[in-house]
Amino acid sequence: MAADGKIYLGQSVKPEYLELRLANRHGLVTGATGTGKTVSLQVMAEAFSEAGVPVFAADIKGDLSGVAAPGEAKDWVVKRCELIGLADWEPRKYPVVFWDLFGEQGHPIRATVTEMGPLLLARLMGLNETQEGVLNIAFKLADDEGLLLLDMKDLRALLSHVAERAGELTTDYGNVSKATVGAIQRQLLVLEQQGGEAFFGEPALAIADLMLKAPDGRGTVNVLAADKLMANPRLYATFLLWLLSELFEELPEVGDLDKPKLVFFFDEAHLLFDEAPPVLIDKVEQVVRLIRSKGVGVYFVTQNPLDVPDKVSAQLGNRIQHALRAFTPREQKAVRAAAETFRQNPKIDTAQAITELGVGEALVSTLEGRGTPSMVERTFIRPPSARVGPLNPTERATVVNTGPLAGKYDDVVDRVSAYEKLRGKAEAGAGPTASAGPGGGGLLGGILDGIFNTGGGGTPAPRSGGRQRDTLAESVIKSAARSAASSAGRQITQAIVRGVLGGLFKGR
Repeated sequence: MAADGKIYLGQSVKPEYLELRLANRHGLVTGATGTGKTVSLQVMAEAFSEAGVPVFAADIKGDLSGVAAPGEAKDWVVKRCELIGLADWEPRKYPVVFWDLFGEQGHPIRATVTEMGPLLLARLMGLNETQEGVLNIAFKLADDEGLLLLDMKDLRALLSHVAERAGELTTDYGNVSKATVGAIQRQLLVLEQQGGEAFFGEPALAIADLMLKAPDGRGTVNVLAADKLMANPRLYATFLLWLLSELFEELPEVGDLDKPKLVFFFDEAHLLFDEAPPVLIDKVEQVVRLIRSKGVGVYFVTQNPLDVPDKVSAQLGNRIQHALRAFTPREQKAVRAAAETFRQNPKIDTAQAITELGVGEALVSTLEGRGTPSMVERTFIRPPSARVGPLNPTERATVVNTGPLAGKYDDVVDRVSAYEKLRGKAEAGAGPTASAGPGGGGLLGGILDGIFNTGGGGTPAPRSGGRQRDTLAESVIKSAARSAASSAGRQITQAIVRGVLGGLFKGR
């Protein structure tokens, strides 16, 4: 499937390949439901894995999970191999890591509220412009006051804090009304009820864990269970955009490589752009344009090529077009638009061919040479080597529990952050008996917390190598030094923690 720097996609009048060195120029896979898009995605995922390239893909219907099990020589597989002259097909399974935002069908994926940033949170909660502006003020206040935003309770506490100080903040930050804060809190409650709360917290996802390789050198296929996630399309789209942006932020510039460092498949891509404000589409276009220099290829998978805005579509050089229907004016327009994106082949009426393609057949055009698109060809896609269809729950659980990340993300970590700090202030203001931790409030509380609660959550932090705890005098000195340094370093620290969605996507 992968040899000589290219991967085999299928057979037209000639073998059709995707060159690995140009695979980071992104791509588009389109076609109506039931025409073979998922199989094409699986064929590419297997081929990239064979070439040592890790893959991330969302599994909308559960079918892609079968890549973790060997395929079977079913009738259609045998016939397809005979049709395209594929003599060396053999069943194979691939190294797979399953992920699930809800932690039910794979390893949990979490991000901190700070990493998500105000722009994507506003998109996630469906906030209007005024509400988004207040949310930006809340994040700015958290930066200025050193309030770490990790999970939903931190954001709830921050919003309550903003409401209590609305009059004061209006003078320093801009107009803040309690009614607007209340509207944001109601939307936050809706998000929690939809299961969004499971996504925020720690341990946050380590991007390096998406780029693992098996001992035999094959790239890991990361499969996100998205069947339940699709019940909240906005959460699905916002999560994938966050993940794409984290890749952009964390990976170093590498220029053009012999093969990508990671290939990212964005299935049901129309959900990313539906009702998206122009500022968000601009940022998507910016990330897609620049992320190729980080060695990441992005492939959008959707039913209609019109789902992807023109300035994003222009960045997608490798294309696989399955059949489209052309019964309505909009469908006819989509067929014409799809046909016009290809380098025309004088032997093919591209628009007519799009409506005539059979299942598993596609129009293919990939970049070649110096990045020039090949002439479009009518192509039979090769059959996958792994199972076409889902794993059963027992098979999936075995992969999850015996994989390289078993247990790493299972337990939630709840360290001291905005919620604990703001609650501590409230309790300290209630009277002398209030306590923000083992040492109570005020200066003495800060010193004693530094001694007895450095690990967060009310328990002492473990020491490595058997080293004894600091003496009281040492802890007092260190605590004073930390307090002095925190004010000067707070802005820098928050800027680093924020990540690209608090940087590139940091409000309007």
